[in-house]
Amino acid sequence: MDVHDHCCESMARRLEWSCTLHDDAFACPDALISFSSRYQEYGIIVHDGGTAVIGIGYCPWCGRRLPESQRDRWFDELEKRGIDPWEDDIPEEFQSDSWLRLPDGETGAVPGGAGCGGPVGCPA
Repeated sequence: MDVHDHCCESMARRLEWSCTLHDDAFACPDALISFSSRYQEYGIIVHDGGTAVIGIGYCPWCGRRLPESQRDRWFDELEKRGIDPWEDDIPEEFQSDSWLRLPDGETGAVPGGAGCGGPVGCPA
């Protein structure tokens, strides 16, 4: 995801956080925010040794509303294709936000939904 696809520069900087001591944001106590492009979910990292996050609906820096999670829709789209995400290989386009940009007919996307140009371009 491009810097310009997030709600503000502060959010983009936090998501691009890089640490010389830790390869993983979840291991670095200075990393604060995570973003799942697959589900379009933002969250505050819980530094408990795992990969837990607390989902957030608004940017902590600019206050802008963040996009709605596409997690349920992601599972629905896999189910439509007869793919069990717990048992089957997940197609490459479903490993990132690429599945949101597939033609509407292919995924059953709702006009004006998550494929509306990214989080910043989506209606509130």
